[in-house]
Amino acid sequence: MKCPACDNELSEKLAGNITVDVCEGGCGGIWFDRFELQKVDNLEETEGESLLNIQKSPEVEVNHNLRRYCPKCPNILMMRHYYGVKKQVLVDECPSCAGFWLDAGELAAIRSQFSSEMEKEIVTEQYIADIVGKYLGT
Repeated sequence: MKCPACDNELSEKLAGNITVDVCEGGCGGIWFDRFELQKVDNLEETEGESLLNIQKSPEVEVNHNLRRYCPKCPNILMMRHYYGVKKQVLVDECPSCAGFWLDAGELAAIRSQFSSEMEKEIVTEQYIADIVGKYLGT
């Protein structure tokens, strides 16, 4: 597969019980197939630590403003949106295969949003309550 950010060839990397595709020696980005990102997206999931320092080339510059094509689905543009309820990290997601592309540093930013799964659940529940409250006018 080709990197959607710099066109480098992606290589497989094992992280716990999942295998992801990384842009080693290119832009340092990571491709997660459907449901893989959720297995490494918080600090309690130690498997994700091995993905925090993908070697990148200092010569490779990524234009973060360009829309990207999915590396798995030919001719499918990925959607760019915030990952999680805190809305701090923009990621690219394929609307066809539900895979995620993370640029270098984005996994670390996602993992640092919450100190535990419990905190993540509390913040998510509060977010949903706020939305429902606004909708119901309470």
